[in-house]
Amino acid sequence: MSNRLKITIRCNRCNEKFVLRGRKERGRVDTGFKQCICNNAEDFDIEEEALV
Repeated sequence: MSNRLKITIRCNRCNEKFVLRGRKERGRVDTGFKQCICNNAEDFDIEEEALV
């Protein structure tokens, strides 16, 4: 089973959407994403989808 994921991050402040690839290790998802272009670093909706 792969631990690679497709991560969709939507900013709740400016509604910008980012689609990234990441890995899930020890229950935590790592994509390298730090903050939105509007400087928001906390308020996001995050969806995970397994890559085949």
